[in-house]
Amino acid sequence: MELNLKIDFHMHTTVSDGSDRPEEIIDRVREAGIGLFSVTDHDAVKGCSIVRQNLKEGDPLFINGAEFSCKDKYGKYHILGFNYDQNSWGIKDLIKLGHTYRMTKVKARLEYIKDKFGFVFSKEDIDELLSLDNPGKPHIGNLMVKYGYAKDRRQAIREYIDGLRFNLEYVRPEEAIEYILKAGGIPVLAHPSYGSGDQIIVGEEMDERLKRLMDFGLQGVEAFYSGFNEKLTAEMLGFAKQYDLYVTAGSDYHGRNKLVVLGDTGCLDQTDVPEGMIRFLKAVGMEECIKE
Repeated sequence: MELNLKIDFHMHTTVSDGSDRPEEIIDRVREAGIGLFSVTDHDAVKGCSIVRQNLKEGDPLFINGAEFSCKDKYGKYHILGFNYDQNSWGIKDLIKLGHTYRMTKVKARLEYIKDKFGFVFSKEDIDELLSLDNPGKPHIGNLMVKYGYAKDRRQAIREYIDGLRFNLEYVRPEEAIEYILKAGGIPVLAHPSYGSGDQIIVGEEMDERLKRLMDFGLQGVEAFYSGFNEKLTAEMLGFAKQYDLYVTAGSDYHGRNKLVVLGDTGCLDQTDVPEGMIRFLKAVGMEECIKE
């Protein structure tokens, strides 16, 4: 079996840390030749609602998505939720929880760079930052560049903002998975080989991580990802087959805020689609994307 259209299940809009508005992302998706996509803003479903309101007949197919930043004593995880009921209290509670942690961290980071480095911003700029749907490190970094405190956002984050670490201000992976399932969605581990910072997780460590998350109800892995090489993809496909997990593909597109091309998922030339991806497409009601 093979796909009869191009897919991308991982992208961000201005609702989180992307540069394209949700209304614009539809045009970008169409221009990239993508036939089935999902918007996965951090801790938010607002972008999906706007996309659905703006889809017209003949536009690419769409499924709901979101990405939740999680952490426990074993490390950090990004959990994707797909095809959930966005009116469900399960997803609403999860978004509220994630947003509360996010705002706590943003305010703490502003205080940290003020006390540690003397970086201050106008009340107007701070108010605008805090009024964003999901402010985070990239937005603070942009302010630092604007004020001349850093040459670019990357330097701002790595040399200054990341000096402050958090232990408890995160959604736990079991919470994200539980709430996604309660909302009728499918929880998937995003870019699974990537841990904290530059950490790469493979082999037995990955096996243990997957088993732990599967005990919570994890159902899939993002085995195709723009940042993966063939070896990482092959390993994740092996785990997906071994544990009967769904397989998804995502670019992690952020528009101008990240050097990733929309639709660059690594599965473009797959003439033999993994069984896990076929089952995922069937689970989200997109069997029409599969060609015998």
